[in-house]
Amino acid sequence: MFRLRSVALEDLNDLYELSLLYTFINLPADKELIENKIKSSLQSFLDPDDDFSENHYIFVLEDLATNKVIGCSMIHSQHGTEDEPHFFLKVSQENKFSQSINTGFIHGTLKLGIDTDGPTEIGGLILNPDYRGNPMKLGKQLSFVRFLYMAIFPERFKSTIHSELMPPFDRDGKSPLWEAIGRRFLNMEYHDADILSRKNKEFILSLFPTGTIYETLLPIEARNAVGKVGKDTLPVKNMLESIGFEYNHEVDPFDGGPHYRCELKDLKPVKELFKATISFADSPKSSWFLVHLNKSPYSFEAVCVKGNRDGENLIINSKFKSLFKDVDGAQTFTTIPI
Repeated sequence: MFRLRSVALEDLNDLYELSLLYTFINLPADKELIENKIKSSLQSFLDPDDDFSENHYIFVLEDLATNKVIGCSMIHSQHGTEDEPHFFLKVSQENKFSQSINTGFIHGTLKLGIDTDGPTEIGGLILNPDYRGNPMKLGKQLSFVRFLYMAIFPERFKSTIHSELMPPFDRDGKSPLWEAIGRRFLNMEYHDADILSRKNKEFILSLFPTGTIYETLLPIEARNAVGKVGKDTLPVKNMLESIGFEYNHEVDPFDGGPHYRCELKDLKPVKELFKATISFADSPKSSWFLVHLNKSPYSFEAVCVKGNRDGENLIINSKFKSLFKDVDGAQTFTTIPI
């Protein structure tokens, strides 16, 4: 069994172990930084700041059999401010035609853009690779718990939700777009620039080209990376599109990874939110639901269960009954299908 909940200070060691599995920008392999992120999240859950850019929410997935955190996901209530703008490359086209030689071309173009009143951003989804392929859809649980939380507390977030996806990298793990543009103007390694940009964005505005960049002048590998996703990211892209996100023709200025957006009110999980009383029974046919637990020692807690909806009643498979304590027929639970 598993549960999703708001992060706690006692999760520090588990999150640090998780950070060592891969190189994660949102979860650096640094205990002090992770501890600071946890404390910031605790404050956001308990008493969110009026300045949305100060609010960061970390959700963790706990394996109840081992009492270990095996995954996490995050929300930043506002990505892009006057002090820390959201940078992107606008992907467009420019038509060129010569009447004298009766010849025309359509050129793909990239142009640096800045947003100082940015949207809410979802990201930081990490799952221990040992748990991939689990029939309980653990990755989807980690993703959808953010939508459940935003649906319950929409006042804590911007009206637009933003997601940045990873592009394909070459055989050496390098970004073709970065090698074509970023390295030439910033004279840095991609990873170093990405880390620095989380703390200091001034160098982007000062050094990155601000005029129109014609894709025609870029190597074919770089052109092919713009707005595309890597093989491992394709399931994430498909999932986002299935719930309402659309590519907004903007990409990451460093690697060309596509940006996807959707209005919070138009997200499928948000529109499908419902409140129901629950009961338990054995049923051979059932669907997955994410249920917010009203009583919890944490600021937020949810569980993913199999069940069937019958109007305002959710009939949950009996094997999940242990996840619900002191439940009576009068209680209602906020729920979304996943």
